[in-house]
Amino acid sequence: MWVLVNEVDARGLVCPEPVLRVKQVLDTINGGTVKVLVSFAAARENVARLARNSGWDVEISDFGEDILLILTK
Repeated sequence: MWVLVNEVDARGLVCPEPVLRVKQVLDTINGGTVKVLVSFAAARENVARLARNSGWDVEISDFGEDILLILTK
């Protein structure tokens, strides 16, 4: 079984750009893992909300000075 991992590097971008980039990826896949890097708390909250509202599980952790969100479905 293959596991597809998509990555979205949205570091330094302010909303709504991180949400729009993640939405583009989520709209093209039915499941798997999506790793998202963001720099700001607002982006973390907005991306997490989008993912959860779309049926994805969300894990959030610090990644150096940035924030890593791992979306799985």
